[in-house]
Amino acid sequence: MAGNSQRRGAVRKGGTKKGAVAGSGGKHRRGLEGRGATPPAEARTKHPAARRAAAAAKAAAKGGPRGSAGRAAGRKDDDSPEMVLGRNPVVECLRAGVPATALYVALGAENDERLSESVQMAADAGISILEVPRGDLDRLSANGLHQGVGLQVPPYRYAHPDDLLAEVRNSPEPALLVALDNITDPRNLGAVIRSVAAFGGQGVLIPQRRSASVSAVAWRTSAGAAARLPVARATNLTRTLKDWASQGIQVVGLDAGGDTTLDDFDGREPTVIVVGSEGKGLSRLVRENCDSILGIPMAGPVESLNASVAAGVVLAEIARQRRS
Repeated sequence: MAGNSQRRGAVRKGGTKKGAVAGSGGKHRRGLEGRGATPPAEARTKHPAARRAAAAAKAAAKGGPRGSAGRAAGRKDDDSPEMVLGRNPVVECLRAGVPATALYVALGAENDERLSESVQMAADAGISILEVPRGDLDRLSANGLHQGVGLQVPPYRYAHPDDLLAEVRNSPEPALLVALDNITDPRNLGAVIRSVAAFGGQGVLIPQRRSASVSAVAWRTSAGAAARLPVARATNLTRTLKDWASQGIQVVGLDAGGDTTLDDFDGREPTVIVVGSEGKGLSRLVRENCDSILGIPMAGPVESLNASVAAGVVLAEIARQRRS
């Protein structure tokens, strides 16, 4: 036993020479096949470009979603981008010319006409198109119902009320502005912007608080008019209206029980029409600072009109008066 140099329990290896390496017998043949074209950097999940795209998507929805799938996910504040989610809302935004900075498409998203059109319009408009993991879009939407596509919309740049008034006063036409009080539906805001642009108005004024903002929904409803018409935001709506009145602008509030009817109203003077919500109407302080309250005569039993419809009726009458 003393002459046996092998350690107890050790296993002797068979041979010390290197032999021929055995083949795999074709078992790993598929691993040697080509894998096709290299996907773009944004589509490779471990590539820095993909991580940057994912981080941008997360930053765009900072603050969490606000609406349901197919709606615009909420923004934490007015200085943050907005994410529009869902194939119909995205393609509608792009058709309306909503200014967007990025189109996000989930990896592996099933293609259809809406997605193809969205990608084509984004490419034509110079909007970045980024492929991101589906999970990133899941975190931006309620219940993950984003249909594999999202559109990042930058915050709207509001005009200052003083700048809007200065621009209007330099116009050859008498001032025609619309101020909104207690209007919280962005579709109403978008429809008013569209009517103001259609009937020769020069701008819209909204309060900073308790008001709809120029979101992607308002952009879509305005049918692109929001790109051509300035919207100003006032810290204090009543104070701004008083300031405008001191500079020769008549302030006219709309209310069903007004002391002046539209038939008797002279809209050829510089005018700002103040529109309240259908339910609440004009707030007390705003109403008290109006030079007159205008009512729209109606033949039917309808008690009141939708805010955007009422604004459109009055604007159309003022435009008729000014043409004549």
